[in-house]
Amino acid sequence: MSLLKPTVSLKNVTDITPELLQQLQIDAILLDVDNTLAPPTSHIPYEGVQQWIDCIRQSGIHIVICSNNYQKRVKPFSDSVGLDCVAMSLKPFPFGFNRAKRKLKEQPKSVLVVGDQIYTDVLGANLAGMQSVLLEPRSEEHGFTIWLRRKMEVGIRKKLNRQ
Repeated sequence: MSLLKPTVSLKNVTDITPELLQQLQIDAILLDVDNTLAPPTSHIPYEGVQQWIDCIRQSGIHIVICSNNYQKRVKPFSDSVGLDCVAMSLKPFPFGFNRAKRKLKEQPKSVLVVGDQIYTDVLGANLAGMQSVLLEPRSEEHGFTIWLRRKMEVGIRKKLNRQ
């Protein structure tokens, strides 16, 4: 289970505070988009996300969006919130994480991956030697692969909630 275990589990991205980042010794964050910053396919962030991004950046933390989605989805969204991005990250493989890490010029242990999926975001962070925050999905997504991953996550999320 250790490869599937996040560093921290929270409800929303806006629950990540500068104090938590300092406690974890984080210098940079890699953010997923869908169900982390915005509803799937939406170019409008969830309420409070832009203010949270501004606050975290003001605290000196660098942020890059790191998504498995296509450039045509990720780039317009990242531009709208004022962040750089790495699209087609191929999570959980470390390729996209490593591309983002090079942009940030940070050591893996000081990078926090934030997302809503265990088998992409958390597993990928652990394989890349990074820390992770697992969020609760905020919107329903459709499609067989996401349905399958969500079903596979149920038992792990229950176990994490008990700890």
